[in-house]
Amino acid sequence: MNELALQAIIQHYRTSEEGLVEILREASRQAGYLTPEHLAFIAKALHLPQSQVHSVASFYSLISLKPLGRHVVRFCQDAPCHVVGGRAVWEAVQAALGIGVGETTPDGRWSLLTTSCIGACSVGPVMMVDDDIHGNLTPESVRDILARYDKIGGAA
Repeated sequence: MNELALQAIIQHYRTSEEGLVEILREASRQAGYLTPEHLAFIAKALHLPQSQVHSVASFYSLISLKPLGRHVVRFCQDAPCHVVGGRAVWEAVQAALGIGVGETTPDGRWSLLTTSCIGACSVGPVMMVDDDIHGNLTPESVRDILARYDKIGGAA
């Protein structure tokens, strides 16, 4: 992502500290992940310390500071999902992808992350694949859901 694209995002959110999270989310979505150079540019444009921008970027799970796979699975690790069978579903997700938390498959197709509440506690266990929320998960449903994205995404 070049500086012109970053500037457009910043201007869209009115170049204010209040828009920092949305600026970082949109920049991360467009670029795939944020580099130290991206963070420095945003900090300078918003007249904020780089440490503050980095702190915000590293706090939110929907903002990435490292390259991720073509498809990103974010699994809710909070209590409501855990008490309705989240652990078994989590194990099924790891087994289906063959990777652990924070890892990306060698072919670059999948990354697996945990996140706090996705906001769909009533249909837990829940995971996001890219921007799509999937609830009422069972260990058996995981492979079918992931297979849909393999068909959409094609080869890495």
